[in-house]
Amino acid sequence: MELSHPQAVIRLKDIKDELERLGNKTDLTAEDEQQFDELTREFGEVDAHRRHLERKAALDRVRSAASVTERRRPAALSVEGGSPMGGADGYDADPILNPDSVEDARFRNPWDLSEVRTFSRSPEEVGQELRARALCAIERMKGANDSVRSTATEILEAWDDKKGTIARMCLATSSPEYLRAWSKLARGKGHMVSVEEQKALERAMSLTDSAGGYLVPFQLDPTVIITSNGSRNQIRQVARQVVATGDVWNGVSAGAVSWRWAAEGSEASDNAPTFSQPTVPVYKADGFVPISIEALEDEANVTTEVGRLLAFGKDSLEAAAFTTGSGSGQPTGIITALTGTSSIVTSTTTDTFASGDVYKLDGALPARYRPNAAWLANRNIYNLVRQFDSSGGTNLWERIGADVPPMLLGRPALEAEDMDGVVNATQENYVAVYGDWENYVIADRVGMTVEFIPHLVGANRRPTGQRGWYAYYRVGADSVNDGAFRMLNVT
Repeated sequence: MELSHPQAVIRLKDIKDELERLGNKTDLTAEDEQQFDELTREFGEVDAHRRHLERKAALDRVRSAASVTERRRPAALSVEGGSPMGGADGYDADPILNPDSVEDARFRNPWDLSEVRTFSRSPEEVGQELRARALCAIERMKGANDSVRSTATEILEAWDDKKGTIARMCLATSSPEYLRAWSKLARGKGHMVSVEEQKALERAMSLTDSAGGYLVPFQLDPTVIITSNGSRNQIRQVARQVVATGDVWNGVSAGAVSWRWAAEGSEASDNAPTFSQPTVPVYKADGFVPISIEALEDEANVTTEVGRLLAFGKDSLEAAAFTTGSGSGQPTGIITALTGTSSIVTSTTTDTFASGDVYKLDGALPARYRPNAAWLANRNIYNLVRQFDSSGGTNLWERIGADVPPMLLGRPALEAEDMDGVVNATQENYVAVYGDWENYVIADRVGMTVEFIPHLVGANRRPTGQRGWYAYYRVGADSVNDGAFRMLNVT
């Protein structure tokens, strides 16, 4: 943004104050020396711009006065102060449309981070401005519907750290220049990227620790899309979803405070709970999306289509991991997390799944977890439950006809095709999980990276007429409180 005259004056004062602060320091670090040089150069540039505006404004006033003189001869030449508001030079610009302070005008282009002042400000103050800019950018970013904007806002407000890590990524990858550049790269048109678009790509690449590829635009990030449009993976629908900005998400949990009935005048006991810090590591997952050259050329909106395909593939991969993931190189599934713990409830009859087992599992869950509890099982197991009540007596399954929403004993019944669907004799059969899914945490790291592969080759290393996108991202999941669940083992 080109500074108006009042903005230039204010900026010069800020630079002068910072230069004096640095000049008063006894020993300057290498970073201080670099900042001093940069500020000195900027002062010269801004001061030259200020003088140019003043000369131009003076010339405009002379021309205006001369014009008046021509109409009112033989009146003497007079130079009137001021120039019309909204003039091209901005010297006397409209104070509403062109505020004096750079701070007041900065969100006209929230993606222009060159206006963010970092000197004389703490990292937290800079982070606050980045978040404010990112929220403004979310409202203006192209290619996003209302649900995507709402989800992006929630992610930013709930999970951004003090330094504005997520905000900075949002600003770098949601700008119109970045979206245009990424769209061209996704179609193999990298040679058409403009200078401004290339700068936008470079700013975004500076935020990643990868050796290649480009971050998916924030408005097309699968994590944002899946959350906003609803996940096909039903565990994600009920689990606690958080955003990790590092390699591990760290939480805090504690046991219940032990209260007592206190006699008059008696000393209070130490009822402090024991705090623990559950952790959820995030793991890398990757995928490949091939597409023919013909389809790529014919697809009018390939950018949005790529985002949809990436989101669908991500959701499908995670469905299995959140159920039976090993926790080694991949998320820990709920079955894996509960296996071998005190949360296991065994069937009443060996190798037999009966109606009493459903009630047994419900009764085994502590009362404090029941209000928000939900079931998880294979659909084949739910069909067995439906068949328990053949004569209309126990009425286990509510809404057997409607099935919308599916409820079992008054609680939601979620499906997971990766759970056991049949009971095998002499084996462990984990057929159902029941509990409060707020205690199963899914940690997403926002920022999927995509690399465009211009040509795919066959077994003989000759082109197949296809191109593709190689994508990778990071996610983790685990139970942070096994006591909030009970798992039925028919064995």
